[in-house]
Amino acid sequence: MSQLKNFTKGFIKENPVFVLLLGLCPALGVTTSAFNGLGMGLATTFVLVSSNSVVSLIKNQIPDKVRIPSFIVIIASFVTIVQLVMEAFLPDLFAALGLFIPLIVVNCVVLGRAEAFASKKDFKSSLIDGLGMGLGFAFALTLLGAVRELLGSGAIFGFSFIQGDGMLVFVLAPGAFIGLGYLIALLNMIKKTE
Repeated sequence: MSQLKNFTKGFIKENPVFVLLLGLCPALGVTTSAFNGLGMGLATTFVLVSSNSVVSLIKNQIPDKVRIPSFIVIIASFVTIVQLVMEAFLPDLFAALGLFIPLIVVNCVVLGRAEAFASKKDFKSSLIDGLGMGLGFAFALTLLGAVRELLGSGAIFGFSFIQGDGMLVFVLAPGAFIGLGYLIALLNMIKKTE
């Protein structure tokens, strides 16, 4: 039951984007479409799961003085793997996400989970925490991207639902702030009714 609680807290109680307000740089920068949000979310999930797992396995071998730099090197290694695989097999997504892929290294969600959770817990708990937080992050980015894409161009994942032009503001940077604000307000309203 405890493992399930660790997994689901990334979706609901401690969602990185909607509750903790962490990782907003990619959340606002790449969510011009649901596909971009999903791609960035899954890339971050891979890095979270992998880095949490490695940190939990070697936490006792890392001296306190170099703990954070060690975590950053571990995270950067997995980000490099994601970047190279994405560039080789998903070049369109790689081009769309651009600079935000290498910025996963300094994403507060990834480094925060390595420091606050994986460095103190066992392998299984760290893996489940990384998966839950990562999928919660992916869910948030995909939802925000879907809302922006639907309102901005009338489509989701490239499937058109609305004929004609959408609201241009949702395709532009201010649309990310507006969309995120409304989604957070909606989720807070839902929490209050429960």
